[in-house]
Amino acid sequence: MVYEQKNPIRWGVLGAGKFAREQMTPAIHMAHNAVFSAIATSDATKAQAFQAFQPGLRVFTDYDALLADPDIDAVYVPLPNHLHVEWTLKALAAGKAVLTEKPIGLEDADFDRLIEARNSSGLLAAEAYMPVHHPQWQRIRDLIDADEIGALSHVRGMFCYNNSADTDNIRNRPETAGGALRDIGVYPFGMVRFATAQEPSLVSANITWENGVDTTSRVSASFANFSFEAVVSMRMHEFQEMSFHGDRGVLHLAAPFNPLKYAEAVVTMTTGAQTRSWRFPSVNQYVLQVENFGAAMRGEMTYPVSLEFSRGTQRMIDLAFASAGVPGGNAPVDHA
Repeated sequence: MVYEQKNPIRWGVLGAGKFAREQMTPAIHMAHNAVFSAIATSDATKAQAFQAFQPGLRVFTDYDALLADPDIDAVYVPLPNHLHVEWTLKALAAGKAVLTEKPIGLEDADFDRLIEARNSSGLLAAEAYMPVHHPQWQRIRDLIDADEIGALSHVRGMFCYNNSADTDNIRNRPETAGGALRDIGVYPFGMVRFATAQEPSLVSANITWENGVDTTSRVSASFANFSFEAVVSMRMHEFQEMSFHGDRGVLHLAAPFNPLKYAEAVVTMTTGAQTRSWRFPSVNQYVLQVENFGAAMRGEMTYPVSLEFSRGTQRMIDLAFASAGVPGGNAPVDHA
């Protein structure tokens, strides 16, 4: 379907990495009332892949120059993790709304500066946390709220992939704040909070380290009314699922975090001998994320992923690291 663009948000992107190329910039291109206007990259040749689907794309070889462009309304920041806070703050200071890849911060204290800058500027600033925008998760939350599975007792999540052969990947490097918890732990952590509207009182983790980054974590948490466990790993075969167990039924998501790429989004509810399923075969959560961000910028809705929400997920990550004796996510030092 072709929409008439009315007051489209003009987007600039800082960085020309794989995720921006394969997921988010095509989503901006496809989104209603959004225009992928410009990209900044230190290597202009990297912009050619973006220009292939966005003719007329303006290319900057300096990030600050893009931020200074008066024809850019919003900025998407897909840079390595350790640069997220810096460039979020710079975008806000330049008068741009900003959507920054997860994790937007590296520790709870980072949100003091982010929230202050957002409030002072009056601009929208948020973490690019796409599952919240997918209707399968609205369905999960509605079913839990409606008491369809009874009193919630236990929630379980798993998100794994294996990038052990890709040693240069930023997720495998401590200097770019890599590691599994920051990369994919945010998903089961954030979505259990979203679905239940509860925060954990206790978090503990058993963490495996490799070359200064956490590669596999087995996490347990206590919430007011239920227990939670999750496994996240960059060293296990690709797999993801999430389930919510009540005293009268179970909810299961077959592709909770990146459907379309991993598998079809299917929500299944089993209560007694009855099973019901809801399928979402073609929903693109990245496009919905861009459209919701633009709608929030225009005052048409409240953006569903506030910095305060993202801070709650960061606190869970901080608690997981602290429980393993490594506050701040720094690998333990071998003094042997």
